[in-house]
Amino acid sequence: MSFISVGVEYGLHCLLYLTAPPGRAAAPSVRDLADLQGVPAEYLAKLFTKLSRAGLVVATEGARGGYALARPADDISFLDVVTAIDGDRKLFTCREIRGRCAVFDDQAPAWATAGPCSIHAVMLAAEQRMKDELASHSLGELAARVAAKAPSDFSRQIAIRLEDRASNRRGAAATG
Repeated sequence: MSFISVGVEYGLHCLLYLTAPPGRAAAPSVRDLADLQGVPAEYLAKLFTKLSRAGLVVATEGARGGYALARPADDISFLDVVTAIDGDRKLFTCREIRGRCAVFDDQAPAWATAGPCSIHAVMLAAEQRMKDELASHSLGELAARVAAKAPSDFSRQIAIRLEDRASNRRGAAATG
């Protein structure tokens, strides 16, 4: 089982599509983003509800309605996304097993339970390092990495696909 859910991975991929410069393409809808990722729109809608509640995305209204980043990509960390989607889960929960050794006959000596649990201390340090690492990387940095390795026209292909889908939504709204 992964500590960080697959929802975080889908969320980060979708947020990448929102890092395009303003005016380049319409704000993509959840359906547009689901189409790009090959996942059900209902699944992404739940993720985007969480991202919106966390202040990472904002919904736009109207025929061209969709989602946009609520703040610059450089100001959105991986930790922000993980926390928005998965919550602030603890890496480890100490069960204080140290006091239950059978040789203690239900009377754990003070030396066995005094002070912080040594196992818990290591796990807390590991959790803090993980959070620090996630906080040190931004969506803007991720977008730059992807742009550096993707073909030069990839971003344009995505923009065209999103614009075509937005045009189809506008056409359907006008005739419906």
